[in-house]
Amino acid sequence: MAKATETDTVRTIKKYPNRRLYDTQTSTYITLQDVRQLVLDNVRFQMLDAKSGEELTRSILLQIILEAESGGVPMFSSNMLAHIIRFYGHAMQGVMGSYLEKNMQAFVDIQDKLAEQSKGVYTPQFGAEAWSQFMNIQAPLLNNMMNNYVEQSKNMFVQMQEQMQNQTSNIFGGFPFNPADLDKDKDKEDK
Repeated sequence: MAKATETDTVRTIKKYPNRRLYDTQTSTYITLQDVRQLVLDNVRFQMLDAKSGEELTRSILLQIILEAESGGVPMFSSNMLAHIIRFYGHAMQGVMGSYLEKNMQAFVDIQDKLAEQSKGVYTPQFGAEAWSQFMNIQAPLLNNMMNNYVEQSKNMFVQMQEQMQNQTSNIFGGFPFNPADLDKDKDKEDK
């Protein structure tokens, strides 16, 4: 997957009230499918409301995801989407966004490395179709590797939480405040 460089210009696409999308670079109206192709081609762009100038890129990308999820085999399970929704407004919302983004980047990096390593494999006897079949056979192995990676991430996160608890306890341990005492006082009030 080719990556966009910092020197690439950002293409501006304007969304008009009639829901039409106008590509200012090509001076043509485009469809949501064309925007999807820009994403697939790693073209940097921004979507702006033609009237207000409001940034709409995220909402358009979410719309593309919604259409992709509606047709064919969905990528996100209902359970996963419910978990994501629960993080909105949660104290860990920023951490979750960063976590998902970094994991997605790690996955893309792995995919890029596999693609780079496979470049020399294509020959007339072993073409793209054979390579695709080979990769389908390897899917369980890749899933196992990803599961191990996620498990390691989870363990590291639990260790980080424990370290934060210990540090908090060390910092606030000298104060005469004990949460267990509050629980005892509440029990007495309830009786």
